[in-house]
Amino acid sequence: MERLRKLRASIAHHDSAERFASLGVDVYLGHGRFKSRNEIEVNGKVLTFARAVVATGGSPNIPAIPGLDKVPTYTNLQVFNLTKLPAVIGVIGTGPIGCELAQAFARFGAKVHMFLRGDSILRKEEDDAREIVMKAMEKDGIIFHKNIKYKKVEVVEDVDEKKGKSFPSIKIVLEKASSEMELIVNAIVVAAGRKPNVHTAALEKAGIKYDPKDGVKVNDMLQTTNPNVFACGDCASKYQFTHFADFMARLVIRNALFFGSGKASSLLVPWATYTDPEVAHVGEYERDLKKRGIEFDTYKKDFKDNDRSIVDSDTLGYVKILTAKGKDKILGATIVGSHAGDMISELTLAMQSNTGLGKLAGVIHPYPTAAEAIRQCGDLYNRTRLTATTARILRNLLAFRRR
Repeated sequence: MERLRKLRASIAHHDSAERFASLGVDVYLGHGRFKSRNEIEVNGKVLTFARAVVATGGSPNIPAIPGLDKVPTYTNLQVFNLTKLPAVIGVIGTGPIGCELAQAFARFGAKVHMFLRGDSILRKEEDDAREIVMKAMEKDGIIFHKNIKYKKVEVVEDVDEKKGKSFPSIKIVLEKASSEMELIVNAIVVAAGRKPNVHTAALEKAGIKYDPKDGVKVNDMLQTTNPNVFACGDCASKYQFTHFADFMARLVIRNALFFGSGKASSLLVPWATYTDPEVAHVGEYERDLKKRGIEFDTYKKDFKDNDRSIVDSDTLGYVKILTAKGKDKILGATIVGSHAGDMISELTLAMQSNTGLGKLAGVIHPYPTAAEAIRQCGDLYNRTRLTATTARILRNLLAFRRR
């Protein structure tokens, strides 16, 4: 954690008030609240604006578990400030943040329990991806408690530094199959989703509508119900990723200041979960296409058949690409592997530029690389173009040339 804090400090200047001030931005430090449809008040000073943007972000969601609010917990906001390792950790939440933190703490040497209301993790990802990551986490020693209900949480023994006890003992009572079970942990990590920050800026005074769950209401150009106020980031999006907030902000700048007409719906959003192996995705999932009755073809290459992965002894995972039925138009892709987050950008670019899978087969990739699996999926598509009729014509042509 000490190394992480040093690295975090080394990049903190990118978002510092000093940097923005040096770029000519008037920075007001304080709690800003709307005073009217075109006024914001900060520490008693009223600022009048022609255009404004709400970028209040999101906060960790704390689930309504009896007693949870009375015990010390760690979210992604506090967990990186730990200076000692709790011996036993319970993780509430099985999404990307929960899985990333659980695996990290397990590799630090903690005993980690994860609690699942269902029977799997990363519920938004496809079954194959979830299964691979879950097995990898179990190999790291993480214990999964499936199909549970939370009954209560309570501290049973406080911290006692004099006795060398740096963390409390916390009892978690669970119900599974109508039976109760108890676990004692030293720390609880809560990663049960995020909620938009919409209650602190007096949005209603500016005529801005919002929902406590879904956030600030915006149109496709990211305008709020006050057309002179825009919104971006976690407070106004279902995609709560840093990189998407960045591109929403770019869209707001163009639309608010330079008479742009850019639409949020035109943005193609890839994402990655940084477990080991990583899971990265862009575009459609198979289940969504099936639900909407859209026919598609699937092309898949496992890393166990990739030379670089074999040499690195890192063969867990695959590249899977979905295309329109009988065509090479890419509809979606999932990559599971050590560098999935880096590899997904090639497929994102292909989708955004309308480059078909067949053309990716003609892109020379350095050998050996894991990214060759993407090109090999293109080869798989091109082989489908060799119909029986085409094959017969080629055989006849080759026979003719041998005469």
